[in-house]
This record gives sequence, C-alpha cells and structure tokens, in this order.
Amino acid sequence: MELDFERCYRVVDSRDQRFDGWFYTGVTSTGIYCRPSCPAVTPKRGNVRFFASAAAAQQAGLRACRRCHPDATPGSPDWDRRADLVGRAMRLIGDGVVDRDGVPGLARRLGYTERHLTRVLTEQVGAGPLALARAQRAQTARILVERTALTVAEIAFAAGFGSVRQFNDTFRTVYGGPPSTLRGRVRPGAPDRAGVITVRLAFRRPMAVDAVLGFLADRAVPGVECADGGGYRRALRLPYGAGAVALTPHDGFLAAALRLADLRDLAPAVSRCRRLFDLDADPAAVDAVLGADPALAAAVAAEPGVRVPGAVDGFELAVRAVVGQQISVSAARRVLARLCATTASRTALPATGSRTAPPADGLAPFPGPAELLALPDDAFAMPAARRGTLRALAAGVADGGIGLDPGSDRAELSHRLTALPGIGPWTAGYVAMRALSDPDVLLGTDLGVRRGAAALGLPASPADLTAHADRWRPWRSYANLRLWRSATPTISTSE
Repeated sequence: MELDFERCYRVVDSRDQRFDGWFYTGVTSTGIYCRPSCPAVTPKRGNVRFFASAAAAQQAGLRACRRCHPDATPGSPDWDRRADLVGRAMRLIGDGVVDRDGVPGLARRLGYTERHLTRVLTEQVGAGPLALARAQRAQTARILVERTALTVAEIAFAAGFGSVRQFNDTFRTVYGGPPSTLRGRVRPGAPDRAGVITVRLAFRRPMAVDAVLGFLADRAVPGVECADGGGYRRALRLPYGAGAVALTPHDGFLAAALRLADLRDLAPAVSRCRRLFDLDADPAAVDAVLGADPALAAAVAAEPGVRVPGAVDGFELAVRAVVGQQISVSAARRVLARLCATTASRTALPATGSRTAPPADGLAPFPGPAELLALPDDAFAMPAARRGTLRALAAGVADGGIGLDPGSDRAELSHRLTALPGIGPWTAGYVAMRALSDPDVLLGTDLGVRRGAAALGLPASPADLTAHADRWRPWRSYANLRLWRSATPTISTSE
C-alpha cells in the first residue's frame, strides 16, 4: 500500500480521527508508533515514518504509544472493500485463522502457497501473516491484562502464544515493558476469570447506530438474539466453544460485554462483532458518493453514517437468506424461531478446558450445519423445495465444498451458491453483502429496495435501477440500506 508522505503528515498535523486505522505514524526519535490523531506534539518531519499496519511498525522496532493506544483503532476499511488476496487474508487473520491453523492453514484456505502469500502481504501491508497475527495476539493479551485477573500463563494461552516466555518477549517489544506495567491500571471491580470481559469497539464517526439496532431488532430470532433501543445481545458460535455478547452504544464506541466458554475465542468474537455492526467502514467516503445523487442527498444529510449490518456466522446468514426468500421479514423471523426451537442440540456448546463461565442469559447459538441436517422435516415450516435447499446448503458447508467465512472468494462463492437448487442471484448477493462484507452489491430485484427507490423518485424496475446505481459504486450495498429505510411501508423480501 502506497502512503503519500505529505498527505499523511497533514493528517497527523491536523489530528484527523477519520484516518485512525488507515495508517500508523512511527516516530524514530522516541521509538514509538501512534494513531494519526494522537494528541502528542506533532513530530518533526525528519523523525516520521508511516506504516500501513501496526505489525509493520512493530517490525521496524517501534512500540505502541501508551497515550493514544494505536492498536485500539478501527480497522482499515480497505480490507472489506478489497476482494483480492490481501483483503481476504486480512479478514481471515482478524478472525484468528493463523492462531488456529498456522500460516499453512491460512494459505490452504486462500489457495496460494505460503511463500506467495507472505510476499504479497509484505508488499501491500508491510508485514507477513505471522507478524500480523503476532500484532493481534499482543492486542488480545493487552485486553486480558488490563481487564481480567487471569494469571500471565492463562493470558499467554488465551491470546494464542506458544509459551509464557514468547508472550513476555512480545509484550515488552510491543508495549515497552512487562505485563505488570499495564496490570496496575485495572480498576476496582474489573471482571475476574469467571466473569465478563468488556472491550471497547471503536468506529469512525458518524455512525447511525439506531439504524443498525433497528435492522437487527426487526430480524432478531428469539432464543438466539434480542435487540432494543439500549443495545443488542446474542449467542455466538465460536471456534473453541460458545459465547454470548451484549453490545451497548456509547459516544464513539460500542461496549462489548463478552462471556466466553474459552478465552482463545476473544479475538474471533471481537472481529465478528465488528463485522456485525460494520465498525470498520469509512462513512465519509460512502456518504460522499451516495450524497452526490440528488435522490439520496436528503436521506444522507438527515441520517449520516448508515452501516451495512454484517454477520457473526456465514452459515447462519445464508440460512436466513434462504428462509427469507419471497416472504416478509416478520414471516422469516417466525420460521427461523421455529427452526431454532426444535433443534436437537439447543444447549450451549461445551467448553474446552477454560475456566471461564459458559454463556448465560437463556440464549443459545444458531444451529450449525450438522444440527440443521439432523432436524426432522416438521421442523422446517416451509415448502419442501426450500427445505431441500437448506439441507443442500448445510451439506455443502459441512463437507467443505462451500466456504462462508469472511475470507471466501466472493465470485467463487456466488457460483457455488447459485449452483444449488433454489438459490438465485438475490440470495447469493444478500449473502455476499452481509456474510462477506461486500460493499458493492445492489439487490435490484428486492421488493423493499424497489419500493424505496420509487419513494425517492428513482426508477423502480430492476434493469433501470441497476443502470442508475452505477453512480453509487463501490458502495451499492449501502444504497440498499438507504432504499430499505425509505420504503413505505418498510417491507423487504430479505430476511
């Protein structure tokens, strides 16, 4: 990634928070790296270097600033926008794939050799997959040091380090001191190892939080999730066990109260919650393009920062999309509630040796592929053809033929989904928009999108609307949300 020195330096000099997470500022005279909006005195030009990732700054021998916490910034919106190897790799690294499967596992998931993957990431991001995963492990460890009473050994294991020595060495390198230097900052009443871990999920302003909460509330499946004006709660299906999260909006961040069956799931849980609320988006760039269309200008001005709700699990989102075909949101919710209520295994997933308390609040994760395949016919309150589609989808995910993780190739996934009976372009596009965070999907045949278009004086026929929507690229997914919110009444064939 090319970083123009003059432009970056102007951003740092103005302390523009919009660019936090886009790049990092290294100060060679102090040996630290910061976020662009760090309140410290602007460093001299000769002492500044700019990096595309925190991992690249760490590889240059710099440690994280303790004043601005550069590792707590929103992620770069590039990783969602880009469908290439780098974007897919960054999304998978964020989900903890390197910690679970190593670099060979990451390379296999992406279909490239380790050598090629490392070379491309180093060229584009300034660091290879191991260094990027190491930076994420360090951030996870910092959260656990600051917000729990876990021992150093427990934190090292939970954050993905191979040994306590490796953890201590990395912590000193990244934060300029041993873990004890940050542990002293734990406030009275901080959660212990059996409690809830609360983390701040930062986002770029503006953000229409109420729009996301309303979207999720309309589609909340009883027993799995619930949402109201004060926040959103749901159960999570994570790599090492079950989890639950309560997300509460605040000024400039969401507070995520996480209860995990296994602390190794902290980084994946944080990553998935960020995708669910589209927290790494660049609202200024999106609103500038959509607001330039006279038909959308008033809506953008009245409600800036509308996000595209993502998904915490790709398979769950795909099931929701299939169930929601050609029926209303409320009808899809009723069908999904029945599906979940009759799942054979509705108890929390077992923990895997962690001393953390299992999820609570009466919520259980959405059924996985194996659980859905085990359901009897009468659990599916839908036509037999759609039931067959769901089972074909579950079988494809279970045997690995269909990948629905955030690093999946968007074009390949669309091809594989539409090859299944009962799945067409609308369903594949909806899955790409929410499960893969594709920012440029137009659901031109969607009833709610067409009604919203008509309400705003835009062409309502799919062909004409698609032609008009070329001016919204690469943010047509965000246009869908704008059109849905303009529809009267608010009806959509999406789940």
